[in-house]
Amino acid sequence: MAEIYAAIDCGTNSTRLLVHDGTQPLERLMRITRLGEGVNETRTLTAGAIERTSAVLREYREVMDRHGVTKTRLTATSAARDATNRDDFFGAAEQIIGVAPTLLSGQEEGRLSFLGATAELDPALGPFLVVDIGGGSTEFSYGTTECEFARSVDMGCVRFTEKYIEHDPPRPEELLACLSVAEAYIDEVRREYPAMAEARTFVGLAGTVATAAAVEIGLESYDRDQIHHFLLTRPAVEDVFRTLATEPRADRIHNPGLEAGRADVIVGGLCVLVQLMRQLDLANCVVSESDILDGLVMSMRHD
Repeated sequence: MAEIYAAIDCGTNSTRLLVHDGTQPLERLMRITRLGEGVNETRTLTAGAIERTSAVLREYREVMDRHGVTKTRLTATSAARDATNRDDFFGAAEQIIGVAPTLLSGQEEGRLSFLGATAELDPALGPFLVVDIGGGSTEFSYGTTECEFARSVDMGCVRFTEKYIEHDPPRPEELLACLSVAEAYIDEVRREYPAMAEARTFVGLAGTVATAAAVEIGLESYDRDQIHHFLLTRPAVEDVFRTLATEPRADRIHNPGLEAGRADVIVGGLCVLVQLMRQLDLANCVVSESDILDGLVMSMRHD
């Protein structure tokens, strides 16, 4: 009997599911759950965040049952790494899904993201710099056919928004704070692994990058086929950033391609993407919708 795989990642901003039969995806789902709400300041997962995420896990359990899933990996990342009460969430998650969550280190997260993002790419386009801009952390990974380097730093769309952005729209000094902190983190990673500068292709993952592409395209509704491997130029990223960073949230949500659930944190994430492309002089970004979930499925297939 063929295996049916399920990979679930509980991130700081969203909780996502991939059901896969080993040859092709059967279903992909994403829900904004904001598990990491307030964690940067309190180091605690709130009861509301745990319940929001648990409700989505119950939905995913039904989807998994419908597909007859036989192997599952459930992971948690930045918010759970930071939270002192993560076991409260882990217990609830295990009861719903039936497997214990794995708390990934930042390096493990980066390596799995690299594995998923580069599987469909021609190695001739490498070396690849893969950057996953999440809610609470950003992972940098580098390599061609294998990941040679992975590093995680504490910058992301939710973390930056909660820590530096108080006004709507953000004030220039708040944007400058985000850009300056991003600059310091990027410089730190670059000093640790200078070979990163030799990357031929920059691959961007996660909601911030996908949203930038969707807004640039003007998508009225999410279309993976249009976003996956879309080439996002630096001028386009700068244009999307200028537009969204200068609008109040009430206006921002009317931009085609921007999910309402991301409207309050997208500017914090774009600060990371903009600074990265400026600082490393990256002309464009290959947007990948294959990521850590695909990496998790690949790891299960080879277990």
